[in-house]
Amino acid sequence: MSWRWEYDPSEEYVVGGAPPAFIAAVEKSADELVRAAAALYLDGSLFQGENPRSEHVRVPGGMFVFLLIPRYECGYVLQVTYL
Repeated sequence: MSWRWEYDPSEEYVVGGAPPAFIAAVEKSADELVRAAAALYLDGSLFQGENPRSEHVRVPGGMFVFLLIPRYECGYVLQVTYL
């Protein structure tokens, strides 16, 4: 399994109506967060600890809420706020 990220519950629900440049910034940051998680949790599927807390990530034009689940080797973009 390789690390990935997804919108939860769906892309339309989370980013519907946000400008494409803002969405691109969110997706770039989500990619970076997943790459960092892959380096930190070398085999996330074997992770036994508590999941990290969700975090608020600032990007140009707003922010988003990101949740990492190491056992699933997946990050989730839960909410975006476009200013």
